[in-house]
Amino acid sequence: MTGSLDKRIYLTIMTAITVSGFIVICTFGQSLQRQKLAAKISENPPALPVAECVVREYNGRIGVFKGESSTPYRVIDYDFSLLSEYDREQLTEGIVIESDRELQQFIEDIAT
Repeated sequence: MTGSLDKRIYLTIMTAITVSGFIVICTFGQSLQRQKLAAKISENPPALPVAECVVREYNGRIGVFKGESSTPYRVIDYDFSLLSEYDREQLTEGIVIESDRELQQFIEDIAT
């Protein structure tokens, strides 16, 4: 009888430790996620330097903008949604292109 009581106590303690560990891990994960979100929100978006051109998303495509223009001087006919998440994020912020050669290289990279 004491053997079965000892077994129950042991299993109860092990269950409590397991559940407590799970709660601690989940809470820690949520805390890290909140900190990352708060850091992302508090960041000021960097100002784009004046450059040859800026490439960014434009109506579901990729637009090449000169100076401070709000309309692109060139639209690259490539579906924005087909890009990787990283590329979409970069194009949402805008990619500074310094030369025509760099722009041509960017277009070739996107096409492959």
